Amino acid sequence: MTAFVIEDEPLAARRLTDLLRRQSPPVEVRGTADSVEAAVVLLQTAPVPPDVLFLDIHLSDGLSFELFEKADVRCPVIFTTAYDAYALRAFKVNSIDYLLKPIDEEELQAALHKLRALRGTAAPPTPAFDPALLAQVLQQLQPSGQYKKQFVVKVGEHLKVIPVENISYFFSLEKATFLQTRENRRFVIDQTLEQLEKLLDPRQFFRLNRAYFVHQDSIHDIIHYTNSRLKTVLLPASPEGDVLVSRERVPAFRAWLER
Repeated sequence: MTAFVIEDEPLAARRLTDLLRRQSPPVEVRGTADSVEAAVVLLQTAPVPPDVLFLDIHLSDGLSFELFEKADVRCPVIFTTAYDAYALRAFKVNSIDYLLKPIDEEELQAALHKLRALRGTAAPPTPAFDPALLAQVLQQLQPSGQYKKQFVVKVGEHLKVIPVENISYFFSLEKATFLQTRENRRFVIDQTLEQLEKLLDPRQFFRLNRAYFVHQDSIHDIIHYTNSRLKTVLLPASPEGDVLVSRERVPAFRAWLER
């Protein structure tokens, strides 16, 4: 199996290349690029397309989705990204898989196994992006200026405006959603945590579990709870004390911290 690696972080590109070479059987990396324009040239000049394209979402000159507008991509795609935004579900539909950085070798093996299984079918998969879905993904990955900047809460008979930068975290309790400020004030808001995930910048906020959605600056400490679990110490302290990261979110949380 052959591959192209499109990645603008040299260390990440080298690590992925090494992981691919260590596979059984090894995956041969026949070309690399660190930008959309370089990837276009690589694809256009290649004598034959690779069996798979590993594609980082954010490249040095823009989003990698632009590649599909500038070049005829005729091979399956595995996205690599540090994002764990809800938008990533779309990549499962429009590609073979996506891998969160730093890439886990077992997850890489699973993605390659899926690719080999699909290659054995009569019609190998090719990227077929739904324009509407792609537009939604692009919108969700826009710079933070496109996200909600403030919330309006009710305090008695008054309305109070709270800028996002003054928010430590959101949490749900007894079917209500609360906004916790850095000044240790707490307000009930109308939005659910699921709605907040669509309104707030995923580079600043992370959903730790079903009940907590936190700003990066509110995480005071991270502690190993078990071999596969982490717990966080938030400031101001949460009503429940230390907050556990859901087991299934731990790999994404680590990737978010290292982005």
